Amino acid sequence: MSEDMLDRLVEKLDLVQKVRLLSGATTWRTAGEPAIGLREMVTSDGPAGVRGEAWDERLTSALLPSASAIGALWDEGLTEELGGLLASEAVRKGVDVVLAPTLNLHRTPLGGRHFECFSEDPVLTGRTGAALIRGIQAAGVAATAKHYVANDSETGRMHVDVRASERVLREVYLAPFEAAVEAGVWLVMAGYNGVNGATMTANPLLAEPLKGDWGFDGVVVSDWGALRSTREPALAALDLAMPGPQGPWEVLLVQAVEDGHVPEAAVDEKVRRLLRLALRVGALESNRRPSAPAFGSDETRTLLRRTVAAGSVLLTNRGVLPLAPASVRKVAVIGVHAGSPRVQGGGSAGVFPARVVTPLDGIRARLDGLAQVVHVPGPGLGVPPAPLGTGWCSDPRSGKPGVLVRLLDEAGRELHAEHRLSGTQLEPPVVPAARTVEISALLRPPATGEWTFAVAGFGRMSLALGGRTVLDGEFPCTTDDPAIVHVNPPRHAVRATVDSTEPVLLTARRELVPGAGRATIVAAAPPEPDAAAALAEAVRAARDADAVIVVVGTTEHTETEGHDRGDLCLGGHQDALVRAVAAVNPRTIAVVNSGGPVELPWRDEVGAVLLTWFPGQEAGSGLADVLFGDAEPGGRLPTTWAASLADAPVTHARPVDGRLAYDDGIHIGHRAWLRTGKEPAYWFGHGLGYTGWEYEAIHAPDEAVAGSPFTVRVQVRNTGSRPGREVVQVYLARPQSTVERPARWFAGYAAVHAEPGASVIAAVRVPAHALRHWSDTEKAWRTEPGTYQIMVGRSAGDLAWEGALTLRAV
Repeated sequence: MSEDMLDRLVEKLDLVQKVRLLSGATTWRTAGEPAIGLREMVTSDGPAGVRGEAWDERLTSALLPSASAIGALWDEGLTEELGGLLASEAVRKGVDVVLAPTLNLHRTPLGGRHFECFSEDPVLTGRTGAALIRGIQAAGVAATAKHYVANDSETGRMHVDVRASERVLREVYLAPFEAAVEAGVWLVMAGYNGVNGATMTANPLLAEPLKGDWGFDGVVVSDWGALRSTREPALAALDLAMPGPQGPWEVLLVQAVEDGHVPEAAVDEKVRRLLRLALRVGALESNRRPSAPAFGSDETRTLLRRTVAAGSVLLTNRGVLPLAPASVRKVAVIGVHAGSPRVQGGGSAGVFPARVVTPLDGIRARLDGLAQVVHVPGPGLGVPPAPLGTGWCSDPRSGKPGVLVRLLDEAGRELHAEHRLSGTQLEPPVVPAARTVEISALLRPPATGEWTFAVAGFGRMSLALGGRTVLDGEFPCTTDDPAIVHVNPPRHAVRATVDSTEPVLLTARRELVPGAGRATIVAAAPPEPDAAAALAEAVRAARDADAVIVVVGTTEHTETEGHDRGDLCLGGHQDALVRAVAAVNPRTIAVVNSGGPVELPWRDEVGAVLLTWFPGQEAGSGLADVLFGDAEPGGRLPTTWAASLADAPVTHARPVDGRLAYDDGIHIGHRAWLRTGKEPAYWFGHGLGYTGWEYEAIHAPDEAVAGSPFTVRVQVRNTGSRPGREVVQVYLARPQSTVERPARWFAGYAAVHAEPGASVIAAVRVPAHALRHWSDTEKAWRTEPGTYQIMVGRSAGDLAWEGALTLRAV
């Protein structure tokens, strides 16, 4: 279908029909229009998987490793494969638009949504995001680059006004979105925040550079609930307001056009873009979407297992890894996270996997018949109780594992009842006369003692045990952040003693209050073990083992959408646990299960430190492959890790009087570390494998012409006894620049594989724009001729070669 045909479709619609297309028909669907053969288009959250339209634990999805783990791949081919898996999942669930990738940056280590973003670096983020976009859209499913722009922290994110110069925006925060447009992305999502005084849904940056300079021809969609007014976003370059119905557009936008406040031509342009999207995803009667790649369950598990290993970063290794299965008779697996890992971050990106392979599961499977595996959880994490599941609970009506969910009318009469598998009910069925959600379960406590029970939501809530009310109160909603209102409302806890010999009926009720969401969560946790005794048990197990694998990490309460972190600590007694077991067994491997940086004060006391991020559903299988040498840890850090928060050069994420100044300018991540002269724990780009490498020869041009790319060729030799993968990185510097520059900046990379003793050449293409800078005074890109430094190495802090490049003007 040609552009002229799109114009003719627009001409068939009256103003009311056109405006109706520009707001959601439901929470997840756009409006259809039978008059022109347009069906509704379905959207769904990503990037860890494709959830579909419902928050229902019975509707499972493939769970990918977190975005920070994908950023650690430094592998665009594998990332494209993951995009293909997302597309396959989207087609399976009837989804047209996947709300991924997130292209915001790791500006500060305290960012609560670190796990959903790829990297601290705009180049790596852009290349990774572009690869995922290509993989998704090759199957005719739309990708969405989000959150445009400078939505890099969670504190006050709904209303914060980020202040940054145009140069900082162009060179750093807009750069990954420019790469997404170059990759052909079909949607861009405008964030909640403002930039330089204007909210992003009505910001001039939507027109320039997005639709003007870059030539983006797709749809600009609001983040869900970000649109709060009618006229300004309509006059700006926003195209689609989600969710719907009953948003700020619709009737009000029709009136604004009729009153002459918004030209109808602006509405026509938005509709034209929406129809172009429909054409691309096969939502018009005259066309169909290309077939998506088919991923069977075995193929999915194989790809995700391979991704876990490929993204795992070996930070430190003192000859302990890989473990030879024949060398161990007893392995101690220690830590709460070993049996209950964090496989995804908290918030709107969450999906429900059909199964999760825990680290303990993976290790036991790999050593089955070869060695004894002993698991000791160690001290508890001191976190709020987890939602009810199928473990100790049964539906009091059917007896099936899980809970009973009922909807009651104003008089308490039952209107609807159903069996569910979880105490988390984010979207209970909609029954018009319902006034109360009730979640009940027959609890068979495995331990006697003082348990912690909690209920989460807003409005009047109560919690009863065996008919005795233990919590009853009014909990008003004081936030408009949808991640809190609809996904993770605050929990209100109470302690009560239960007897393991007697089942007890747990009943929670939550009044449905207009404007306060429908999310209701009921949680319970047994008494935590005495910390000293649990620590002593872990030490005994470690002392008696041939090797120790201690798994530590963050939780859904420290890394989640809607909140930034207050520190970089692991929390609980986890640091003490690692130190205690390492002190009695030198073959201690610390596995870190976090989405972003954490402090590792014991990193020099253990035999190895392996970072697995939030690894998705195949967590334990991929981990076992790495631990026992069946696969190499292929990841490289996409973000610099500080030894302590006090060392980190950029930490502020909290607005002052509603404003957040990006006064670190172009110096974020490794650039900021280089500016301060401080040494981090681990540099951007760092990661060890199971072999050694020698950089034998570097061939770089002596000169180049402004506006033209060039290639650096690096010959490396595998000096070890195993096949391996090396990621060769190129950095640039301009010491005598007449404009402010980073001490050095990342320009590109190439990954190579080689057998033992073999040499291979890594060809790193450096694009022309790697040498340009934005001139705020001239409002244009400029390239400064003169001498540049080219640096080649294994990370931002480990450089093997340096040479000079003379850049000539055109």
